[in-house]
Formats: sequence, structure tokens, C-alpha cells
Amino acid sequence: MEIKATDVKALREKTGAGMMDCKKALTEANGDFAAAEKLLREWGMAGVEKRAGRATNEGRIFVAQNAHELALVEIACETDFVARNQDFINAGTKVVETALAQKANAANESLEGLVKEIASKIKENITLKRVAYFRAGALETLHAYLHGEGRIGVVVKFSANDATAFKNEKVAAFIHDIALHVAAFNPMFLDETKVPASWLAEQKEIFQKQIDLDEKMKSKPAKVLEGILAGKVKKLLADVCLVDQGFVRDEKVTVAAALQQVAKETGFQLAIAEYYFAKVGQS
Repeated sequence: MEIKATDVKALREKTGAGMMDCKKALTEANGDFAAAEKLLREWGMAGVEKRAGRATNEGRIFVAQNAHELALVEIACETDFVARNQDFINAGTKVVETALAQKANAANESLEGLVKEIASKIKENITLKRVAYFRAGALETLHAYLHGEGRIGVVVKFSANDATAFKNEKVAAFIHDIALHVAAFNPMFLDETKVPASWLAEQKEIFQKQIDLDEKMKSKPAKVLEGILAGKVKKLLADVCLVDQGFVRDEKVTVAAALQQVAKETGFQLAIAEYYFAKVGQS
């Protein structure tokens, strides 16, 4: 039977498949549009399986948010060209909006299915690498920041004594600045209370060995050596804990001090409750 060019065009617009593939599918389906669409999906999925072994070092992070919830997903692909492709971006937006609606905190069959659909359309190995879900309480707020065309994604959660605090321009600007800070410095921990005891013990052991092997330290009194060890630990914690780091807007001031200043100026009690850092290609 004769396949109309308008049907081929319509099928291509709906599926994103190539013109020749659309014509072939319509021919094999005897002009049945739905059957042809199914054939294209089947062919596409087969292509996805063949491409599954190829490296996916590029990609993009997507975020979706409502009043009290936020979802973040990372979708990986083979090339930065595809990561900037509008079809890829549209598909990623659909995936993250679905993840938010589902309150998904991990990959699932429906999300994987959406990713396979775009993989079959673009014909590149595309995978769902990360799914995260966040919820804010009545006195909390969530803020997301995407950097570098979605190569870095940050989520920060703040708490306050009054929900109206989050409508204050100075508070909102500071929350955004903390997201920028996390994107720039990727701190390991929020504060000292979040540092695992085993990790801290390991660092102390390393510092102690450095002191023991330093000939200049041999003659120093035990109390002096204890002080040196404590100083090294204190400096390390300042480097790895968010609240002790130099603030991105003024590194001479710690994040904790900057937070206290904003609280003083606005009259609200504020705290950084949680933060999350994601970078394309990193677990």
C-alpha cells in the first residue's frame, strides 16, 4: 500500500525517529499508525540494549519542586552534545517531574522506562544514574541550584522559627548563597556532629604518625605535641565542615558567622538543616 508523506511526518514528530525508520514501520504495519509506533519502540529498545555497554560519562542533573517537596535526578549519556539536546532536556524534565509525583528516592521501573524511551529516540546509551527526594516540614524550606548546564546540582534545606522567614529577601538570598557555596566547595560534612567517629579517628591516627616521624617533634613536651595534634584536627574540621568553612561571599568569615549575622539582621532564628551535592559522573 502507499504510505503518505503526511503520515510519515506525523509519526516522526510523535516519536522522534528517523524518516526512513518511520516509513519502514508504517509499511510493515500496513499503514496502521499505532502499530507502526509500537514497532519503532520495539526497534528502539533493541537498539538501547545494543548500546548499553558504551560509557556514559556525560549527562545532566534535573530538579523539580513544589511547595514542600523536591526531586533531583541525574541522567547520564555518552556525549555532551546529547546532554545539551532539547529532546534530552525535555525527557529529563519529564523524568524528574514523574519522580517528584511518585516521591521516588531511587530508580524504579517507570522512571527507567522513560529513560529508555529517550534512549531509543536519540540512539545513544542513556541511563538513570541518580534519584533523590527531599521533603520540607512546616518550618523548613528547600532550595535547589544547578550549575554549568546541570553538571552540578545542589539542594539545601533550611529551618527557621517562623515560616515567614523564607519570604524575607535577605534570608532567601543567603539560602541561595549557601547553595552556591556547596556547589563551589562540596563540603564533606555539615558540622562536627555529622563527622563519623571512625573517620575522625583515622585522621587523628594519620596526624599522630606524621608527628611521630617528624624529627623536629622529638624534643617537644607531650602537652605541646597534644596541642599540635589538636590544632591539626581543628584545621581539618574547618576544611571539611560546611559551617566552619570560609563563606563563599567572604572567605574571612565562616559560614556559621555569616548565618548568625543574617539571623541578627532579620530577627529570625535560622539553621542549615541539610544539604546535598551531586555532580555528573560522580557517585
